[in-house]
Amino acid sequence: MTARRVISRARIAVVARTMWSRGTGRYALVMLGAWLIVALVSLFWTPQPLLATDGYHVWDTPSASHWLGTDGTGADVLSWLMAGSRTNLAIAALTVVCSGALGLLLVGLMVSRSHALASVSVAVVDALISIPTVLIALLLAVPFGASAAVVVGACSIAYGLNLARVARPAALLAARSQYVESARSNGMGGFGVLVRHIVPNITPVLAVQLSMSAGTSVLAEAGLTYLGVGVGAGVPSWGHSLATSVKLINVFPLTVLWPGLVVTLAVVALNLFGDALRDAADPVANPALRTAGPRPTHWRKGTSDDR
Repeated sequence: MTARRVISRARIAVVARTMWSRGTGRYALVMLGAWLIVALVSLFWTPQPLLATDGYHVWDTPSASHWLGTDGTGADVLSWLMAGSRTNLAIAALTVVCSGALGLLLVGLMVSRSHALASVSVAVVDALISIPTVLIALLLAVPFGASAAVVVGACSIAYGLNLARVARPAALLAARSQYVESARSNGMGGFGVLVRHIVPNITPVLAVQLSMSAGTSVLAEAGLTYLGVGVGAGVPSWGHSLATSVKLINVFPLTVLWPGLVVTLAVVALNLFGDALRDAADPVANPALRTAGPRPTHWRKGTSDDR
């Protein structure tokens, strides 16, 4: 095992302990851990089969056989929420990956040494960022139909553009720094500069924006599914559970309460996770991280400790 791997593991352990020591970080880790466990369990077991319906027991209140009641078809609400957790988890994870990749690609173009390329990239991002996520989903649903892929695609495009716009100032500051100029003069290409120097400088921004993207994708899935351009009718998701019960919210409010509560808890956990990770992974804000290994480049340069 190399010294670099030991240092990396030590830094990860410090970040994890710091997040756990704070109330918001502990809540986020517990909720996200529970979400992951439920999603894994639902692959093998749910209280009732998903396709099991009972026309004589529709809109039932919670009971021993149906812990959270039944919906309008007599299906078990808890079973559909458990199965939907893996769909929403996959949507959130794919949205983070795709929006992060698109955002970093646009950031690299926006801070390019080519003035023309950078100017065109900024103009394109400013022009496209005003397009609502719903409109992007509608455009994608026309050729591809309603599916989880439409939700991921729409959210990735919209959130990737927003990430690029928010991260551009910090990335531009790093791109114009002396150590980046030195790296370029030593033959480092644009991709190497982006990965080794610019991305570490915008990590706090990435942590917050990507966690917000994950949380917002859960809300977007619920809204787009309600509009009919999100997850298909036969696919379990939290948005599907909301869409099938919201029409009778005044008569049977409990069937809307449970999926709404689950969505709220998940979105809050994702947003708090990003904030906690930003604070715990920043050596300036987290003194314990400074002794876990060599200070990263973006912290060594230009801090008050070095002056």
